[in-house]
Amino acid sequence: MAPRLFACFSKGGRRDTGGDVERHVTADLTAEEQKRGGPVVVEMFSSQGCATSPAAELVLSRLGRGDFGLEVPVVVMTFHVDYWDYMGWKDPFGSSQWTVRQKAYVEALGLDTLLTPQIVVQGKVHCVGNDENALIHCITSAPRFPSPTFQATFTRPTPDSLQVSLKGTLRTKVDNQGANVMVALYESGLVTDCPRGENKGRVLSNDYVVRRLEKLCTVKDISVKKTVSGTVNFPLWEGFNGSKCGLAVFVQSRSYQIFGSQSFRLPDGI
Repeated sequence: MAPRLFACFSKGGRRDTGGDVERHVTADLTAEEQKRGGPVVVEMFSSQGCATSPAAELVLSRLGRGDFGLEVPVVVMTFHVDYWDYMGWKDPFGSSQWTVRQKAYVEALGLDTLLTPQIVVQGKVHCVGNDENALIHCITSAPRFPSPTFQATFTRPTPDSLQVSLKGTLRTKVDNQGANVMVALYESGLVTDCPRGENKGRVLSNDYVVRRLEKLCTVKDISVKKTVSGTVNFPLWEGFNGSKCGLAVFVQSRSYQIFGSQSFRLPDGI
């Protein structure tokens, strides 16, 4: 579906030169959190070309740091869209791939407008990104699913690439409609001087910015205990710093609802 309108909303309407090094890590989730239910996935669609996105990005950064004191763990990702680039500033993290992802949510959620900043929670509900009360309500009322039990192995086959191998169980039954296991590589601690556009003269801070998104595998008709494995390869960008990056793994149905997730910190020295 082709949305009819773009909107930028305020409240009311987140180089290592390598070598073939291998590191093993487990998920960034406690046993007690796994027992209570896995994390809730919070995705923000944002742009440095939208005047109200910077405030929403600060809200998402606070969420990721745990500033709201929620008992619900979260996996946070920010996707910078490219449809505001014509406003005088080209977002260095913007991508048409993320615009396509947002359009898929617009269709799945029965909306007719692309807007920034927009938050989508568990692929099921959405709110304006800088409305803290709406965001907290969406998170605390979201359905939670067991976290997968993936273990990850990280290697640098070349200085310009990162390979991630995952093996574990989804802990959620997948029916014959199938689901995709997705892997996102994100970066935090980004700072940009913005000399033009809607945010002219501002210094913009961005966290949890998705730089790469790949499909690990597609699963269908599998039990909660079925072992799933696969490998993804990420081309790296200039200035890649593993200490600023993390990995999000999530299971997403063909209707874009999310049924389980994990997050990983990248290992030291990768």
